[in-house]
Amino acid sequence: MSRLRSRTGTRGGIRVRARAHTRARTRPPLALALPALLAVAFLLLPLIGILVRTQWGELGAHLTSPGVVEALKLSLVVSLWALALSLLLGVPLAWLLARVEFRGKALVRSLVLLPMVLPPTVGGVALLLGFGRRGLLGPWLEGTFGITLPFHTSGAVVAATFVAMPFLVISLEGALGGLRQSYEETAASLGASPVRVFFTVTLPMVAPGLIAGAALTWARALGEFGATITFAGNLPGTTQTLPLQVYLLLQDKPEAATSVSLLLLAIAMGVLIALRGRWTGTPVAREATAAPVPEEPPASSDARTTTGDDDAAAPHGSGRWPLHATVTGFNELTLDAEPGTTIAVVGENGAGKTTLLRALLGLSPRAHAALRLGESDVTALPPHKRQVAWVPQDGALFPHLTAVANTAYGLRARGVPRAEARREAQAWLNRLGVLHLADRRPAQLSGGQAQRVALARALAARPRLLLLDEPLAALDQTTRARVRHTLRTHLAGFGGVCLIVTHDPVEAVSLADRVLVLADGRALQDAPPTEVTRHPRSPWVARMLGRNAWPGTASADGLTLAAGGRLVVAETLPEGAKALAIIAPEAVSVHRDRPGGSPRNVWPGTVREITAVGSRLRVLIASAKAPDLVAEITPDAAAELGIVEGAGVWTSVKATEVTLVRL
Repeated sequence: MSRLRSRTGTRGGIRVRARAHTRARTRPPLALALPALLAVAFLLLPLIGILVRTQWGELGAHLTSPGVVEALKLSLVVSLWALALSLLLGVPLAWLLARVEFRGKALVRSLVLLPMVLPPTVGGVALLLGFGRRGLLGPWLEGTFGITLPFHTSGAVVAATFVAMPFLVISLEGALGGLRQSYEETAASLGASPVRVFFTVTLPMVAPGLIAGAALTWARALGEFGATITFAGNLPGTTQTLPLQVYLLLQDKPEAATSVSLLLLAIAMGVLIALRGRWTGTPVAREATAAPVPEEPPASSDARTTTGDDDAAAPHGSGRWPLHATVTGFNELTLDAEPGTTIAVVGENGAGKTTLLRALLGLSPRAHAALRLGESDVTALPPHKRQVAWVPQDGALFPHLTAVANTAYGLRARGVPRAEARREAQAWLNRLGVLHLADRRPAQLSGGQAQRVALARALAARPRLLLLDEPLAALDQTTRARVRHTLRTHLAGFGGVCLIVTHDPVEAVSLADRVLVLADGRALQDAPPTEVTRHPRSPWVARMLGRNAWPGTASADGLTLAAGGRLVVAETLPEGAKALAIIAPEAVSVHRDRPGGSPRNVWPGTVREITAVGSRLRVLIASAKAPDLVAEITPDAAAELGIVEGAGVWTSVKATEVTLVRL
């Protein structure tokens, strides 16, 4: 603990020095500071003018006069109706602009922004020509519904909505653009319809942007003048809002106009101060109200409250769902698997691993999956009806919901009553050892706890196909081993098929019944882990498994290496065949001098890198006579040989230790 505190204190010291250094360097030059101060004065002087010219003794009388009170009430009615219309129309429009690609999108966004740059009186003229009695739509509205907008309160509402709604759309679109779509996609994979996802996940997560946009919209509608007077007129009690009242008072009672202006100024400043500059309302995970709990609870506070067999507490279900999928597009492959099969999907970056999962989910335009689960063909179904649950790499737990609410989400989306969904969610959390975290939000969970909650949520949704995208990648080694054991235990009773994308050979070997190796979207190898370990058909997979892999062409006595040189092997392939030579690191002997005896594959080289792997050392040796070679030796052997980076060594491999895999 003392070491941890010391290191933390050091980092804190670095931060303090960094901040001080930043402050020292941010002193602005006079050539910039002076115009900036003039700009502030230019903006501030008119406001000071209002404060100075206000007759504070008469302020109450001015603001409570009948005309002002009537105008204020009308302004509140108009602005609130304008806000309601903006929410009704602007929220879907913001979602469309943020989430959907379509032709003319730039034009639509320009139309949204147009009222913000258009002179208000021009906006009023445009409204007259569109909705007036002689406008494009006005005669139809009046003849069919008896609605006349000009010179009516409804006209003032339309004018205020026209100029104010862009503030809501822009703010909410920015918030939606900052929201990772993995949350919405995960909700869909749990069975939630698009509308349910929108109201239960999207809107709660962009609430800051929505609130900011709504506040700005209301304030703008409250202060609207030009479009209102042009389109709706200036009729006391009907369309004469507070800004129009200010305009009239300026002609006869300028002191009263100043008092009313002060009221509008105070409202505007109140809105801005409340928002504190959060114009875009970018969604962020909510702050934790308590520190994350330890990874495992103390024995005295064991969270398991149910008794009896865990499997009975949260059964997987009696269904059995074999998988058949034909994937086309970027990925070209066919998958068949029996119920209970776990397939590890491995490959280099860009090989198509995540694209494969998204194709099975029905979310990727790059690839299409003809998918059958059990007796059901789900190819034509949308993601929320496929019963395919997805756990992305970060878990994508909904930050506004507790662990138990997250786990129950898929059940509620499928119509399970709230009480029953909560009981089943608690059973799943109990089964994965995190029931004591049921009322915590994701920000209060450690990485391992969050992954177990995400797994519980996916399994609780009763899926027929489970997709895990590097579920353990973000965890430390100790937590990863614990969660891997939990995952292996619960996948054993799963009645469907599970696909796990991973870069970890331990996960691939320990969790999977089969390993699917992808390269450029194609299946390079699909075999049990033992077969892939012994005979990897890809240099990348061989290196992932810790093997040396040298491609080449079979010759009479071995392999002609693609990088130059020859390799002698005990069991040859037909001459001319493309092959991969697999050499285990522990089969490589390292010497300080050229070895004698039986080895037929001997090369000089230089130690480039030494890394510790458990109780052994891995030594990367570069040679002009052969490709880079990894050897595995003990620390004692390294000390005896004087192995250090840059040292010259000799390496040897027996012909019997080389395995050729035909490509």
